Order: sequence, then structure tokens, then C-alpha cells
Amino acid sequence: MSRIAPLPLESLPAEIKEILQMGESMLGFMPNDGLIMARRPGLLKALSQLVGEVWGPGRLDLALKQLIAEMSSKTAGCMYRTAHAAYAASKSGVSKEKLDAIWHFESSKLFSDAEKAALRFTIAASQSPAATTDDDFSELKQFYDEEEIVELMGVIACFGFLNRWNDNMATALENKPLKFSEKNLKGGEWHPGKHSNL
Repeated sequence: MSRIAPLPLESLPAEIKEILQMGESMLGFMPNDGLIMARRPGLLKALSQLVGEVWGPGRLDLALKQLIAEMSSKTAGCMYRTAHAAYAASKSGVSKEKLDAIWHFESSKLFSDAEKAALRFTIAASQSPAATTDDDFSELKQFYDEEEIVELMGVIACFGFLNRWNDNMATALENKPLKFSEKNLKGGEWHPGKHSNL
């Protein structure tokens, strides 16, 4: 159960409803974190702009960005955003096999060398304090140009905010990502924990 209750959509001003409905159209469900954040409309508007920039057209493949979001959330230990990222990745065409193997990407043949470099970087960059080194950037530059690295870092930074927000708020998971995660994220690496919607 969320530590701060999500506001009912119908109670919100039209401008805020529109932002949340855009989120719903992207995700396929109304996000509880947005309904909580709606208590501070300026914060929700600012995050909406950041999310739009991160997920809008860019140089990186959408599936790679989804994997980065998933790994960032797994590294941070946020089960809410891990469920969201895995659900979104599956909708974007990332295979169940790849999602199952993401935590073991180093030894998996499902990931390219470029994806492995991005995921290694994501783990280092998602820690607090950040554990990235000059060597991590040098490795990334073998596969990605500077604009792509900035785009990759944008995903990690956005999820840094979202992971911290949702883990501290204990945001209750919505039914679609909850059911998806219960069915597809097995092996003890995922559980709803404090994000249970009961």
C-alpha cells in the first residue's frame, strides 16, 4: 500500500489529467506514482517533460533503452520500477528470454557486446554513490558516440529519480505490471514487497 495515497484522477485539474492520461496511453495503465506526484503539479509537469525527452525519438534503440531502465531499477532494488520496466520492455518486443537473462547478461549469448557495455555502465551509474570510472566511459565509446552516451545517461538519471521516488513512497503496483511480473519475473529476483497493492 502506498505511503501517500494516489489522488483520484477525477479530482485533478484538466492539465494534470492530460499529463497522466498521456502516461496511461504510453504504459497501458494509469500510473500510481503520477497520481501521487499530482499533489505537486509542478513536479509532475517537470517529470513529464523529462520522461518525454528520455523516451522520445533519439539515437538509441527503444529496446536498449528499456533494458537500461530495467537494469537501473534492478540495481537500485526498486521492485515497482523493475516491474514497470520489464512490462514496458516486453511491450516493446524484448523477448522473455532476454528479460530472464538480464541479470546474467555477462555470460549470455542473447546480448551483444554493445548491449553488455551499456548494461555494465548502467550498473555502475545506478549505484549511490555512482561507481563509474574513466574506463567505463572508454568502453562505452567503443560502441556509442557522445550523443548516444548522453541519451543513455538520460535514461539512467530519469530512472534514478523514479526508483528513489517509488521505493521511498512504497508506491502500490498497478494490476497490469503486477500480474506480468508475478508471471514472468521468476527465480527469486523479483517480488512486490512493499509495492503490493493489497
